[in-house]
Amino acid sequence: MSPRAASRLETLGFPRVCDYVAGKADWGSYGLPLDGHADSNTRVSGIAATDVPTCRLDELVADVTARLRDDWDICVVTNDANIVLGVLGRSALRSNQKTRVEDAMTPGPSTIRPSARLEAIIKRTHDQNLTRIIVTRSDGVLFGVLRAEDIEPPSISR
Repeated sequence: MSPRAASRLETLGFPRVCDYVAGKADWGSYGLPLDGHADSNTRVSGIAATDVPTCRLDELVADVTARLRDDWDICVVTNDANIVLGVLGRSALRSNQKTRVEDAMTPGPSTIRPSARLEAIIKRTHDQNLTRIIVTRSDGVLFGVLRAEDIEPPSISR
């Protein structure tokens, strides 16, 4: 929005006017709310788990494994600014080794944005047989993890 338009909104009584220069795509990539036909309900941001276990490069894999909750079989490796550096997968965590996370992680994992269309990501997880996808903002900061069990309906036992 132009500075002139922002000023006019303020004179009309809008209490909080923001000049977001980066644009709508970047807004959505931060997981911020979207309106319209393709609103936030159609995006990954609405169902990605945000209480994701994280660890640092200098930790020991055995220590990370010991503190993981039962419902997680990965740990996202981040730096102090919460930027994703890698991921410790199931095999690394099961090894329970006294090695550093940096030596056991898979560096530079594939990520998606919170604004990714859920329908397309569901298709991708099925087509590529993915069990999880890491979700980051456009600046590389961890937003969450989209797990297959969170997007698939539970199987019905008969």
